Amino acid sequence: MSGILEPVRLIELDEIREARKRIADTIVRTPVVRLELGPDFPDIRLKLENLQPINAYKLRGAANAVAMLSEPERRRGVWTISAGNAGQGVAYAARKAGVPCSVVVIETAPASKVERMRRLGAKLIPVPFDDAWNAMEERAFDGAEGTFIHPFDDQNFVTGNATIGLEILEDAPDVVAVIAAIGGGGLITGLGSAVKALKPEVKVGERNRKQRRRAHCRSRNNRHRPSPGGSNRLSTGRAARIFSRGCGNGCGRSRMVQLSLAWKKPGERCDCWRKKPA
Repeated sequence: MSGILEPVRLIELDEIREARKRIADTIVRTPVVRLELGPDFPDIRLKLENLQPINAYKLRGAANAVAMLSEPERRRGVWTISAGNAGQGVAYAARKAGVPCSVVVIETAPASKVERMRRLGAKLIPVPFDDAWNAMEERAFDGAEGTFIHPFDDQNFVTGNATIGLEILEDAPDVVAVIAAIGGGGLITGLGSAVKALKPEVKVGERNRKQRRRAHCRSRNNRHRPSPGGSNRLSTGRAARIFSRGCGNGCGRSRMVQLSLAWKKPGERCDCWRKKPA
């Protein structure tokens, strides 16, 4: 491996607040808007991270990780592994900071994202999925130089993601549940750290687990591996079903916030009827 991994530790609220200041000039403070589906639907709010300059929340984590580099690390440059969003985030933040950037990009990445990474000045190294996965596990790849910024298993990256949680609680202070997609886990770990630190009673959850496995796991010799590119597919997926006041069935639950571009299908009702007490 390229180095000894730091032990996993809690992300402190002060760290998240400092990260917010650190990345303020790089990211957009995205709005929380109400999803208007009619009176028979729950009160759902969307956190529009698709309005970031790279159209994805990963700019937050990337900006914080790049900002935390020492001067010698900046001179050596950075590299990451991505199917699109993390690569764009690191390339964007690196260009803004004047830091050289390389991206080991999965060869099946969307052409539009590959082109945007190139335009952001990143040196692209296309590889098959298995090579990218092995590089992620080893945190090293021949031809990629500088400091490795892991797209989700990086303390500074996750702390940057956590700034979403601060904004959600400020813009929707009566929220009782936050739903987020899970690819590598860097998003939900970050925002959950912020939300639980300030309002431990708020539930933080993922989308439907069966859908998640189907969306970004692949079978190889009867084994399953989560795809590094899974979060790209999940970000436009359907939210996990939730129970909210206003569902029309009197389930008595309150409102929630859904991240990014996920939404319920038009006409899909709250499934609290499945859980009515006997």
